[in-house]
Amino acid sequence: MKIVKVDESNAHVYANLYQGYGAEFSRIIDDKPNADGLFEIYPKLEGSVTGYLLYLDGLPAALTAIDERVPHEFEICDFYVLPCFRKNKVGKRFISSLFERLQGSWEIKQVAGADHAIKFWRDVVGDYTSENYVEDVYQDHKWGTVTRQRFSH
Repeated sequence: MKIVKVDESNAHVYANLYQGYGAEFSRIIDDKPNADGLFEIYPKLEGSVTGYLLYLDGLPAALTAIDERVPHEFEICDFYVLPCFRKNKVGKRFISSLFERLQGSWEIKQVAGADHAIKFWRDVVGDYTSENYVEDVYQDHKWGTVTRQRFSH
């Protein structure tokens, strides 16, 4: 398992993987591709938003975009593991490694209808924090009703 920051040398890999993520969530958030069949990457990896890629046996297996809104306060904006790699707790190990590396406080949101994501994040955050986290449901200005988990190191 190798985690690398997205930069100019691998931004195309992130963009390619993102298309699977965009397609998977398109039915939930009613997003459509552009005329070229591509989903817009949101948020863009710039400013306070950093992308990371997970490689397994030299192959790109997952991505995440993390917004460091203020120093050591993070929000996971996007998280995607390719379906062929969704085994052996790959996603859990990927994001837990980043929790350890970056420390700080964390916020993760899931849109209404993404029941598989809610289950995944409850499991990940619950295990990582020994169930010491806060969960709520609220109206997000962009995404509508969201489930949110928050915790701090």
